[in-house]
Amino acid sequence: MTKSSLHLLKGTGYLISTVSVILLATVSWDSASKSPLLTACLLGGAATSIIGMFCRWLSYEIEKRQEERRESQQAR
Repeated sequence: MTKSSLHLLKGTGYLISTVSVILLATVSWDSASKSPLLTACLLGGAATSIIGMFCRWLSYEIEKRQEERRESQQAR
């Protein structure tokens, strides 16, 4: 696999994980909405999971761009 296809695969994996979190939170909402504490935990857990996946994806994006810059500088 090329670096570009690996990067795309990582991004796709994080997108799938985000959709999964949203689906699981949706299924849990009926029960969690009966208690303010459970509602806060559900929303907080879903949000932190999605934010964490975004941070990991962003770190890969930054690394990829830095690597591309280094390769272009070495080619000069």
